[in-house]
Order: sequence, then structure tokens, then C-alpha cells
Amino acid sequence: MIYLTRRERFSAAHRMFRPELTDKENMIIYGKCSNPLWHGHNYVLKVTVKGEPDTDTGYFMNATRLRDIITERIIVKLDHKNMNVETDFMAGKVATTENLAMAIWGELEAPLAEEGATLHCIRIEETENNYVEYYG
Repeated sequence: MIYLTRRERFSAAHRMFRPELTDKENMIIYGKCSNPLWHGHNYVLKVTVKGEPDTDTGYFMNATRLRDIITERIIVKLDHKNMNVETDFMAGKVATTENLAMAIWGELEAPLAEEGATLHCIRIEETENNYVEYYG
């Protein structure tokens, strides 16, 4: 089994909050990340796929195609956007890094499978000190 990882970067704003709660209640749960005026991060996204290399081509997935799928399905929808209000796959979700990782998985799993690759891991680095990994 071979693992291929593609790194991408995007900048996005978000607010972690539950709309049924007051700003004070959200502040207790989410701290400064529930700022009603939003805040943002420079994210690093790492998408790892796995597969068995083809004997003719030497790879199981063209890395350029992996980049194109991630760009089309994820980066275009997140980069320099407010993920709470502008990103379709985050609609109705609390904009935590955990929920973002699971939502990205949902966006990528089928298109990557169509290319013959199995999605293995979504890693999102929100800051240099915090990251989330999701394995489906």
C-alpha cells in the first residue's frame, strides 16, 4: 500500500457558535472563537490517499489530478471566504476544525474513489500548535 499526501493552504474566517445560544453562552463554550464579529486563520490542509500502484504507470493516482480535485471541491469554496456563510458544505454546522475535517472528507471521498484512490486522512492545521486528523 502506498500513501500520497497533498498539502494545500487557505485562509478563511469563521465563528464557532450555536445560534440557539446567547453570545454569553457561546463565549463560555467556545471562548474567543465565538467572537460575533468573526475571526480567521491561515489553514494548512493535508489530504492523504492510499492505493496500489499500477504496474504500467507506476502510481495509483496522478498527483496533479489530486491537486485539481482538492482545489475544485475545497480550496475554491474556502479560500478567503467566511466558512459559516459562504461554504456550502459547512452550512448548519458549528465551524470547528473537527467539523471542517469531517465535511472535507465528505466532499472528497467519492471523487477520489472515482479516480481509484482511497481517502485515508484529512489533516487540518488551524494554527502552528493545533491540528485535527480525521480518518473517516
